[in-house]
Amino acid sequence: MRKIALLLALGGIAAGMSFMFSIGEQPPAAVLASEKKAPAEEPAAASNPDEAPVKSLVSGKVVLLTEALKQRKIVSYADEIKGQVVLVTREGDLLPIVPDWRGRALYQDERLRDRPVDLVVNRRRGVPWLQVLSIYTFDEAGVRNMTDYWCDICAIPMYEIKECECCQGPIRLRFRPQELPADLKRTGDLK
Repeated sequence: MRKIALLLALGGIAAGMSFMFSIGEQPPAAVLASEKKAPAEEPAAASNPDEAPVKSLVSGKVVLLTEALKQRKIVSYADEIKGQVVLVTREGDLLPIVPDWRGRALYQDERLRDRPVDLVVNRRRGVPWLQVLSIYTFDEAGVRNMTDYWCDICAIPMYEIKECECCQGPIRLRFRPQELPADLKRTGDLK
């Protein structure tokens, strides 16, 4: 009976050690050697998640995905894609936009859609989604404008529609004539 109790206790200690090592401590070499397994096969087309994004320029018009699909006579369930936006490039490609800290403005503000835009974005190989870094719109005269939101009281820029982060007051859509960054190049698809 004592032998069984001793074996159960040792089993519990071993399980605890395995848990301890899984949360960050380095196990002894003997434990590492006993747990070696064959490496998992990676799909040939998988991209490296640590690969650095490529900063690039894409141009076109941002539209609701439902409208872009309807124009291409593609039937979809509108409820499932409601509110999603895509960039329709000059070549006619549809590129989805990540609704993150900067891209979210294109989801929120219809004044930024259905008009010519240049988007400075991060792109990753094998990922069609655009991570927007800056938005440039064009006025009636064709002048390129850096586009963001501005608090006139605090004099700080913001990148989505909301109250000012500082004073909690109103902000406004701001257009400033500005050329593209000199180091920026127009890039094609990153397949």
